Amino acid sequence: MAWILLIAAGLFEIAWAVGLKFTDGFTRLWPTLGTIAALVVSFVLLGIAAKSLPIGTAYAVWTGIGAVGTVICGIILLGDPATPLRLACLGLIILGILGLKFA
Repeated sequence: MAWILLIAAGLFEIAWAVGLKFTDGFTRLWPTLGTIAALVVSFVLLGIAAKSLPIGTAYAVWTGIGAVGTVICGIILLGDPATPLRLACLGLIILGILGLKFA
């Protein structure tokens, strides 16, 4: 169950990280409120998952999911570049996440 909560926390991290782009420096009310809500949910789920997982593993997986997901959303939604080097680096992060899960 902790791993499911950790994955959900990572997905909410993606939501708040991408949401930052739409807050326009926290000047737009609804995107700001959505971003803050996603941030709170992400932290709460991470905290619950960390009760039964090693904190180093939980934090690294949480940030890894957030980093990979945010880059992918940036590429798909915001037109960020998808160069071979960037995609290779994403693959390395994914390998690290999997390594921590199975180590």
